Amino acid sequence: MEFVVKSAKPATLKTATLITTVLEEGRLGAAAQAIDLATGGAIAQAFKRGDLTGKPGQVLVLHNPANLKAERLLLVGLGKEQEIEPRQWRKAASALGGALRNLGGSDATVVLQDVQVKGRDLYATTRMLVETLADGLYVFDRFKSKKADPRALKKITLVCDKAQSGDAERAAIQGAAIASGMALTRDLGNMPPNVCQPTYMAEQARQLAKGYKGLKVEVLDENKLRELGAGAFLAVAQGSDQPPRMVVLQYNGGPKGAKPHVLVGKGITFDTGGISIKPAANMDEMKYDMCGAASVLGTFRAVLDMQLPINLVGLLACAENMPSGHATRPGDIVTTMSGQTVEILNTDAEGRLVLCDTLTYAERFKPESVIDIATLTGACIVALGSNTSGLMGNDQVLADALLDAGTRADDRAWQLPLFEEYQEQLDSPFADIANIGGPKAGTITAACFLSRFTKSYRWAHLDVAGTAWISGGKEKGATGRPVPLLTQYLLDQVR
Repeated sequence: MEFVVKSAKPATLKTATLITTVLEEGRLGAAAQAIDLATGGAIAQAFKRGDLTGKPGQVLVLHNPANLKAERLLLVGLGKEQEIEPRQWRKAASALGGALRNLGGSDATVVLQDVQVKGRDLYATTRMLVETLADGLYVFDRFKSKKADPRALKKITLVCDKAQSGDAERAAIQGAAIASGMALTRDLGNMPPNVCQPTYMAEQARQLAKGYKGLKVEVLDENKLRELGAGAFLAVAQGSDQPPRMVVLQYNGGPKGAKPHVLVGKGITFDTGGISIKPAANMDEMKYDMCGAASVLGTFRAVLDMQLPINLVGLLACAENMPSGHATRPGDIVTTMSGQTVEILNTDAEGRLVLCDTLTYAERFKPESVIDIATLTGACIVALGSNTSGLMGNDQVLADALLDAGTRADDRAWQLPLFEEYQEQLDSPFADIANIGGPKAGTITAACFLSRFTKSYRWAHLDVAGTAWISGGKEKGATGRPVPLLTQYLLDQVR
């Protein structure tokens, strides 16, 4: 999808679909008033007939509007002027995109001058629109014998005042890049686990490097992991016929010598739970247990599309967790790359095992910050549901930056505590640490486990178990989160 920015009078633009917003009670902004005047009151008449109320997300198509060069006029409701929050704007943008999918024409034009969203300037408003429209056009039909109909819509023009065109252009570029990163993340998450295995994830990283200059990829196989002493990582993979991979991505777009930001992604390409096997119901969704790693690749694509002047490292901890005669047993003790020993009380708490060695590996980059992203605990879904990611860490400045980035990207997180008292739940009589902390505060104790391996740098942990995919029904699929949050955080580092 191509997004272009133009400053012009909407009524003069030749387009398949001209889109303008309206408010409840028939109230119109200046741009909508001008369009209404040009059409001889077509918008006002639609309100008068009761065809339109202006409620958030309501749409109405007027065909062959008089005195416009557009083939049709699409009206989108925003609700009451004083109540236009980001959520209402996203709802309206989604409805707009849904309407466009059902209309003909290869282009559309959106009039932005009348849109005033609380707490958002034109840049933020435009970027949310672009992300929502592009993400709404996503289709995953790779394994369907009958493919989706080709999208007729190829270009969307965004109309704004000339004085704001620079902000709108920046928003269009960055919004499109973020949507592209989300699409890659969704593609990887939606792939079946007989295809998307650790070696496949490594190959996708290599493919990304072929498409962009400045990206280097190194793949560490099981022999290299053994040399590094990654006993916890290898323990997770030893029950599977699929070999593990740690994938290292390096992009040096920033000043030479500047410390890199490091993104670490959990990449369990399928999680049966191992010997501590999961219930059969909904186990197919355990293909999404690699969405943390997928979000790292998606964020890299967004950064590379924008060519951000930043130094960035990505570490993908990829393995498959299967039961077999070679699988790790509850009660086994392994030695991590850091030298700490772990008693594995539950083989279904495997994500923290691949992550702990990967977080130790991150030390060698002398990072400015380290953020790990993982579909780590079902307890996070219980605590926060499916709308908000869990956030914990050892540096409040970093945590605050991520919380702020999530709010502005409309990809929110919520901070949970890491009080020292929780660490006691991980005590083991036989090893330095147990890999589970009992039934209480499971999200927190999982982060406490990871914190034992992050003492040498600023670290934050994002538990995206509730936000990385949508469960069940026709809408089931990867969401692409938290690519917007991560990309916003990285954008903030270069301003």
